[in-house]
Amino acid sequence: QGQLVESGGGLVQAGGSLRLSCAASGRTFSRYSMGWFRQAPGKERDFVATISRNGGGTYYADSVKGRFTISRDDAKATVYLQMNSLKPEDTAVYYCAASFRVSPTGNPRDYNYWGQGTQVTVSS
Repeated sequence: QGQLVESGGGLVQAGGSLRLSCAASGRTFSRYSMGWFRQAPGKERDFVATISRNGGGTYYADSVKGRFTISRDDAKATVYLQMNSLKPEDTAVYYCAASFRVSPTGNPRDYNYWGQGTQVTVSS
């Protein structure tokens, strides 16, 4: 069973940038669609972005479109989330996840493995 470990979270001022990384163990990383989700206190886990197995397809939540970019490096078994123009409402714990599905999906129920999360806090 694979393991996902997120890093790169922290405290940043509004308008700033962060890059999250998610490193996967195991040799089958390229077989997974990968996604990023986030969960703010008292709220449900929300879809942020997803990328297909070959990196050819990326999809974003409307709230982050144009500001966030998901990418992957299969040689490093790592998926990234570049976050620019951050807003206080982006504050949440960010999770990466891996899905067996061929087509990337924004439904957290379609994901098979999850990381432990990394905190992102955006101050106003």
